[in-house]
Amino acid sequence: MKIKNDIEEQEMIARFAKAMGHPTRIAILLFLASQESCFFGDIHDELPIAKATVSQHLKELKDAGLIQGEIETPKVRYCINKENWEVARKLFADLFNVYAKKDVCC
Repeated sequence: MKIKNDIEEQEMIARFAKAMGHPTRIAILLFLASQESCFFGDIHDELPIAKATVSQHLKELKDAGLIQGEIETPKVRYCINKENWEVARKLFADLFNVYAKKDVCC
């Protein structure tokens, strides 16, 4: 099987993986995935960490495109970025399916 050499896709996988590379960010993603949307305070109430730390994790997830935020003064409402979530799901599925199709190892 020939492996795609699509640098853009590889960079996207790496960006998504890096953003998901912290347990708190996974907790945030799981929480947001179970909601239609929520405010920063709702997320902070779920996590036993400082507000500044929650903000930094949200920034990383937003920069990677996995979540989006909308300012509703004086609050910010967050939700999963559905379009990029689907892109990430497909890219990771394709990545893991490369090995799943192998009959032998080494």
